[in-house]
Amino acid sequence: MPVLHAVLPADVDDPALVSGGNVYDRRVLDGLRAEGWTVHEHPLPGAWPRPDAAARARLDAALREGEGPVLLDGLVACGVPEVVVPHAARRPLAVLVHLPLGEESPDLDAGEGAVLRAARAVLATSDWGARRLRRHGVDAAVAPPGVDPAPLAPGTDGVHRLLCLGAVTPTKGQDLLVDALAALPGPPWTLDLVGPTDRDPAFVAGLRAAIARHGLAGRVHLHGPRHGAELDAFWRATDLLVAPSRTETYGMVVTEALARGIPVLASSAGGLPDTLANGGVLVPAEDVPALVASLDRWFAEPAHRNGRRISAISRRCRLLPWTQTSRRVAQVLATLLADPPPG
Repeated sequence: MPVLHAVLPADVDDPALVSGGNVYDRRVLDGLRAEGWTVHEHPLPGAWPRPDAAARARLDAALREGEGPVLLDGLVACGVPEVVVPHAARRPLAVLVHLPLGEESPDLDAGEGAVLRAARAVLATSDWGARRLRRHGVDAAVAPPGVDPAPLAPGTDGVHRLLCLGAVTPTKGQDLLVDALAALPGPPWTLDLVGPTDRDPAFVAGLRAAIARHGLAGRVHLHGPRHGAELDAFWRATDLLVAPSRTETYGMVVTEALARGIPVLASSAGGLPDTLANGGVLVPAEDVPALVASLDRWFAEPAHRNGRRISAISRRCRLLPWTQTSRRVAQVLATLLADPPPG
């Protein structure tokens, strides 16, 4: 039975801090266990990827514990090459990169490259992510996220109930969506912003101010994180998912919407074009006028809406299950067992 040590953020199972990366980590580790792996988890507290000295020491201790391969979440590993790289000579390391650090923090790019070049294997969650990592001289294997089957969402009236799901941060672009909707006061739309609001308090404060300034307090609702039955209720009521991200490696919310037959309007940032793949409409990232035009067409043209619904429903049968993600990760990790590091 193969044995794996997994190093990941401490909040991996915290429903109040849910993220695509945390969901991916949990589903893959559980899937590896189902595939016969013995997995020892090391959830590490810390302000990753910029930890303090105590968090660095915890990471160093985790890498000293046991023997054999280690799978590290890139958020934990890639900001601290001085901690991670020395361990690569002793045991095989694999790094799972959800979002290349250099996309949001250019000052961490060089350190990330050092970590990835020292690793025996690198995993990316999308083809776009793998392409971005080539600048570090590494050839990352790709293991896209899976999605669970879900019932078709009935929506509210088929038109006006919008959902934007994700942490309320500049990366996810909720401010762009609010500005776009402010230009469309006529249709009786409502927008649910669902996701953690504690990642960037200054951004959230600015977003609330923009909502008030545009007079949208009765139409735009910040709900905080939701999960389980509460999140299912939002999905059932949604007519259109909007994902206006500035940066996105994959966009798991897109496949979650398509699994329910919900049309998607997304930016063309990062890996979103590959994820959406004819299941919705793309607009250029950070282009508010283009977002306004696409939303206006959605509200105004029944034939356009019907076509988008048909496209979304047709994608449901072609979405990948999480078992396929776990098996792909297991294939990559198996190479570490078959080909141990020199020395």
